[in-house]
Amino acid sequence: MSLIAAERIKLTSIRSPWWCAAFGVLATVGVGSISMAGNEDTGFSGVPSTQLGYGLGMAVVMVMATLAVTTEYSVGMIRTTFLAAPARGPVLLAKTLVVALAAGLVGLLAAFGSWALGLVLMPGRDLALHGPAEWRQVGGVGLVYLVAAVFAIAVGILIRHTAGAVALVLTWALMAESLLAMIPGFEPAARWLPFQAAKQFLLGGRPADGAPLTEQPWVAMGYFAAVSGGLLAIAIAVAKRRDA
Repeated sequence: MSLIAAERIKLTSIRSPWWCAAFGVLATVGVGSISMAGNEDTGFSGVPSTQLGYGLGMAVVMVMATLAVTTEYSVGMIRTTFLAAPARGPVLLAKTLVVALAAGLVGLLAAFGSWALGLVLMPGRDLALHGPAEWRQVGGVGLVYLVAAVFAIAVGILIRHTAGAVALVLTWALMAESLLAMIPGFEPAARWLPFQAAKQFLLGGRPADGAPLTEQPWVAMGYFAAVSGGLLAIAIAVAKRRDA
């Protein structure tokens, strides 16, 4: 518990996480409101149409998560941390837990804010949360942000340099996977890219009977979590074996 408390103090005692959290909420709600106000034909209807801004907010949260790690390496504070708590695994896990929970909270605030705004901007559409699918499409944003933060922390631990880690995280999450999904014949495999799986979890509707695994939202979410958790395990193993 002392490690978690220490990481909480680190995260909340500087301004950048607060700014990132606020901008993450505003970005999600703002992009979503532009789509809803413009009544654009996005291919999504109902509750998912209120969550189309989640990608930009997720990017901001991932930057926050990356900075939580790389900033300590860049200023040398990580050496002090590891001297105070030589067991590096628990330290990094505590940091991951605190940052991921903060990211999940940002996601929930952003998602329900976008949904509430959708009720105002699109009064003619059925945006009621009728059942598990609709609750997943809104509340699931918090879970996606949480797991995305774990992914970003793992990249930060592996690379340690802010510019490189942030560039890699944003390029992969926002551009690389979308470009790969556009390659002819690669579409079935592209569905198993981690952030494409997260999109399926969040924006997919009720799966039909006999639908492939890639269209099962909770399977897609489990896969996204497994990839992020595996990457974190690799990052912690690497951190244990190299100099701080």
